[in-house]
Amino acid sequence: MTQFIDPLTLARVKDMPLVAKTVAQGVLHGLHTSTQRGTGVEFSQYRAYEPGDPLGRIDWKLFARSDRYFVREAQRESNINVWLVLDASQSMLQISEKSAGQGGWHKLDYARYLLATIGYIAQQQGDGVGLVGLSSEHIDYLPARNGQQHWHKLLLHLSRVQPGKTFPKAPQIPDHLAVGQMSGLVFVVSDFHQQNNEIMDFVSSLSAPQTEVVAAQLCCDDELNFPFTGQVRFEDLESGQQRLVAAKQAKAEYLQAYSQFQHALDQQFQQHRIQCIHGNIDQPLDECLYHYLAARHKVGY
Repeated sequence: MTQFIDPLTLARVKDMPLVAKTVAQGVLHGLHTSTQRGTGVEFSQYRAYEPGDPLGRIDWKLFARSDRYFVREAQRESNINVWLVLDASQSMLQISEKSAGQGGWHKLDYARYLLATIGYIAQQQGDGVGLVGLSSEHIDYLPARNGQQHWHKLLLHLSRVQPGKTFPKAPQIPDHLAVGQMSGLVFVVSDFHQQNNEIMDFVSSLSAPQTEVVAAQLCCDDELNFPFTGQVRFEDLESGQQRLVAAKQAKAEYLQAYSQFQHALDQQFQQHRIQCIHGNIDQPLDECLYHYLAARHKVGY
């Protein structure tokens, strides 16, 4: 698979529609998607043949008339909604040390572009797309609709989501976001840094017979590798608490604690039958999205 846009390049582009389309088209081309089978698939449009397209999709009658190769694109009918849920708490402003001085991006920006790309794919196949941004200070909500105009409206809402201090507690979340209200596919993006399991409680509450929940857990190289040296002062972005540590002595203890945290979180995902994918904000955006879509493509979604 070709890597399309690395984090530093993306941070400089700052064009959400362009980036979302580029990443989505590249990822989908990498899947080598064949003609969709089953009911609910109807002809959508022609497009110029590209290397790798199945020969069976070439319209030979049109070739005879125009002396050019065109393939028939099919678009499935869809009656599902795709809900994009964004954790907008303060911890999502984390940026890795190596990217901070180069104009890199933080988790919240990565999440915006990831959700914009998923929204683009959903609207291309006719699904309705809605948005929910959650923090203790702000609840952003955009109802699920379909069409390109609505997708652009979704991008505007994504760009306006402001970070709050923490993830909201259950009583702060409106009734229209309660259990079973967001049926279809719910895609939740968060780092799952939480004080009292509040994010996991919310995500698990969304699971219902007519709802599939997918969690995208974001991290960065700093969290995975602890590359620090010397005396380092760390600050909790949500509480503001600071701690000065000797990196060499703290590294082993930290990595063990992080491994335990991840293991406990993965167990909760499995318990509630929630698929989890992992996104490293220091790696190209298309990487985690490709693996997720490839897995769905393999099982026939």
